[in-house]
Amino acid sequence: VQLQASGGGLVQAGGSLRLSCAASGRRLSSVVMGWFRQTPGKEREIVAAITWVGDGTYYADSVKGRFTITRDNAKDTMTLQMNSLKVEDTAVYYCAFRGVPSIAFRPLDYNYWGQGTQVTVSS
Repeated sequence: VQLQASGGGLVQAGGSLRLSCAASGRRLSSVVMGWFRQTPGKEREIVAAITWVGDGTYYADSVKGRFTITRDNAKDTMTLQMNSLKVEDTAVYYCAFRGVPSIAFRPLDYNYWGQGTQVTVSS
């Protein structure tokens, strides 16, 4: 599975960005896709995750109500709509693939990773 993330950039606090992740190499079925983020000196942390079948989603407390994760089954793509961005959302964001249909929260639970995309929120 290859994952291609896109959509990062620089935005002012309060603004919005939309990240996308396209999967290739296999059709997605009973899997989970997620977004993680990492800042220098800190561990990679989960932001949101979504099951590819059904309605399962997860959001970290820090982004609930501001971020929305969605999927397009026909295109095997996932998006993360980020609204009301805060300076503390600044990080490198990674999309990730987990080959079983249960949401998990640790980076080691995910099998494949896309390249990171930088999100910078200025004050």
